[in-house]
Amino acid sequence: MALFKKRAAGKPGEWYYCLEHRKVEEGPECPAKDRFGPYASRTEAEHAMATAAERNAEWENDPRWGGPGPSKEGPGGEA
Repeated sequence: MALFKKRAAGKPGEWYYCLEHRKVEEGPECPAKDRFGPYASRTEAEHAMATAAERNAEWENDPRWGGPGPSKEGPGGEA
């Protein structure tokens, strides 16, 4: 049994969005697997889900990846 709880590494002024708790954290407070970030500001972290949705839409519609819909080929046509 560990005597000390290992804290997630982070610096004051770094902001994260926790996917499990659906809240913004400074620090971080939750494990890396459950968060997006770091972000430079609280406002950026508050918009993390919208930013992720925009990036996903860009990727899904990128012609280098087969355009709309799932594709198994990469940008060079390799599988």
